[in-house]
Amino acid sequence: MKLFQQLLVAPAALGLLIPLSASASEVNLDAISKYSEDDLEINGNLFKQNNTLLSGGEGLVESEDFTGGFSETTTASFGVDFLVGAEDGAASEAAAFGYQMGIGLETSFTGEDALSATIDIGDGTSGALAFDDTADVLTLDGLTYTFPVGGATVMVGDSTDISALYTGACAYSSFTDYMGNCGTGSTVGVGGNGVTAAMSYGFDSGFSLAGGVSSETESILTEEGSDLFGIEAAYTADSYGVAVAYSDSEGTTGWGINGMYAFDFATLSAGIESVDDGTTAEGFFVGLSFPEVGPGSLDIGMGTTGNFADGDEEYYTYEASYAYPINDGVTITPGVYIIEQDGDDVTGVALKTSFSF
Repeated sequence: MKLFQQLLVAPAALGLLIPLSASASEVNLDAISKYSEDDLEINGNLFKQNNTLLSGGEGLVESEDFTGGFSETTTASFGVDFLVGAEDGAASEAAAFGYQMGIGLETSFTGEDALSATIDIGDGTSGALAFDDTADVLTLDGLTYTFPVGGATVMVGDSTDISALYTGACAYSSFTDYMGNCGTGSTVGVGGNGVTAAMSYGFDSGFSLAGGVSSETESILTEEGSDLFGIEAAYTADSYGVAVAYSDSEGTTGWGINGMYAFDFATLSAGIESVDDGTTAEGFFVGLSFPEVGPGSLDIGMGTTGNFADGDEEYYTYEASYAYPINDGVTITPGVYIIEQDGDDVTGVALKTSFSF
């Protein structure tokens, strides 16, 4: 089935998705490759009820005030993305439907700390858009405890990224996975191998420092573990920002820089990254974000499909997406992209419908 024949499926799928907007509430669109991470406060009293303990559970909770609901300092947020799309030139040219869902839970014990958990589920059917692939099983994607030490913020946890405390300076909303973190995913967007400890400090001038270490084993900074280090320095102002980061993973080092500048009509974002594992490879990204194009916003970007060594043939990817809020409860984002590769280029068209509540 060719690309434009497959596109006949999209209107039908959109017709199924749009009616859902009538019952959705408080939706806020984030980048196409990520569900919304905005935390929405929930009143725990709404979940309280009588006779909360199951039969035989008496005595498990000593407090007479326990009602089975959230505490007053606990919040929850939920995000759901649906996707329908097709690619021409890929290994499979069939129209595909995919989804991902994220659940974020957070509670505070002092008013300044936060115990957070992120749970993901998805089928990964999204091609270049890189939806979560958990084989339709709920998976813990991060468990952290964040607390202040002096003027700094400290984070410890498991299955989380060092860059969770980074400031970054990328204002672009990526559509494909290649554009994430303005092309600096190994440095400014450095991940985590498992057990993670990180710290950040923000100065009043707009300057900030952050760094951390992560290990894929239960021990950090030991010979048994495989450690990943990262550090970032960033400066942000009202209309511009810049971030520089360094990472080191068992001898593979990387440098990255991304930045943004807001003009009156659009915001320019750019990034460049260099990774050395014995051979130096580099990549770049540049994009424009137009915040007011009709009722929605437009993002256009291009960059390399990865980091390429000197002498290697470079491949590029191009994308454009338009985020259109149907109402206060749902946003749809159609987009197109071209991915160069050895052989036929991949051309894709997709439609994402996002909910959060």
